[in-house]
Amino acid sequence: MADRPHDPEPPPIAVADDDPPAREPDRKDRTEDSGFWRELPVLVLVALVVAILIKTFLVQAFYIPSESMEPTLQQGDRVLVCRICTHFSAIHRGDVIVFSDPHPGPDHGRGAVGGFLHWLAEGIGVAQPENPDFIKRVIALPGDTVEINAGVVYVNGNQLHEPYLDPERDTRSFPKRTIPAGMLYVLGDNRAHSGDSRFEPPEGVGLVPIDKVIGKAFVKVWPPGRWGWL
Repeated sequence: MADRPHDPEPPPIAVADDDPPAREPDRKDRTEDSGFWRELPVLVLVALVVAILIKTFLVQAFYIPSESMEPTLQQGDRVLVCRICTHFSAIHRGDVIVFSDPHPGPDHGRGAVGGFLHWLAEGIGVAQPENPDFIKRVIALPGDTVEINAGVVYVNGNQLHEPYLDPERDTRSFPKRTIPAGMLYVLGDNRAHSGDSRFEPPEGVGLVPIDKVIGKAFVKVWPPGRWGWL
């Protein structure tokens, strides 16, 4: 008797899976993510170096700590100072300049490495300069003769027009003097409350060596309501 043919087996029934298998992250995506995190410290370091170079050689922000330049600059104002300007243009009478202390304190002896680290910390704003900086207005240049008579300033025998002065006038007189080579005679706009070239330390700053000039202040940037060019 011939074998009876078997009925074919029914095909398997597909069962829907409610949770499809998760897609394994693409190898390219993982490589890009790991590459970004490896490069991030380098990017931060480059940005830090660029910021320090800009502050050191181009433009730096300064905080006005006192009332000595009122009404031109109020205490708490912030100004931008062009550090490179003095290398390409002369200092003129009437410029508002920032300069380092003409009579700095003793060197703390940090050494080459310590000095570099302190300079770096100053650049990123986490350390204060060892000696203060000052901001004043240039009144007389090398070779000029300056005299103050009852609060009125005369440079080379001519009265100086000073519309920027504080309404509270200082009527003191100071003898005539000729400014030596390499020096500047500077005054605050608030003459009644300014320790400037009229006085020797510690009451004032005396004459300012030109090589102590950090740069020219050219714009007020803070607070916003007082924004303006100098």
